[in-house]
Amino acid sequence: MALRVLIPAEVLRERVARLAAQICSDHPDGVVLVAVLKGSALFLADLIRTMTVPVQVDFLAVSSYAAGTGRVRLVKDLDADISGRDVVLVEDIVDTGLTLTYLHGELARRGPRSLSVCSLLDKSCRRIVPITVRYVGFEIGDEFVIGYGMDYAERYRNVGAVLAGELDVLRHDPDAYVAELFGR
Repeated sequence: MALRVLIPAEVLRERVARLAAQICSDHPDGVVLVAVLKGSALFLADLIRTMTVPVQVDFLAVSSYAAGTGRVRLVKDLDADISGRDVVLVEDIVDTGLTLTYLHGELARRGPRSLSVCSLLDKSCRRIVPITVRYVGFEIGDEFVIGYGMDYAERYRNVGAVLAGELDVLRHDPDAYVAELFGR
């Protein structure tokens, strides 16, 4: 039942600040950050707290049509018009690239001046479709990750670090790591 810290909280803070600085440097007049719910919420919050340019924030949420198909649909769309704006799509993790490709296409059709992607984690080893991630926090392998906004069955989002857990253990018992992490 191995659970290990993949990226400690302090390292996350440093890297998020570096990503924010890169985005600010590329967009000195301001930027619209579009976060994908729910996993990117903590990452987004930390990212915008360290930004030094005007930032507008909006959210998208997606849901799978059917498990294993790779197809998604929007369940929460943007509130703002992004046409003619510089937009950065903020993700917690890019895995196969299927969801990101769909979202990138949806946003591109809305006519932003520029559109790039920022992801805390990039699992390029699992990529099925090619997609460019302009701002990458960390390249990781094929680990199953939880914490820092990422979950399993809506658990573990509130852990301040990125942890690598065992998917088979979580499938058997979604609360398998609760006692270890929270003393219960």
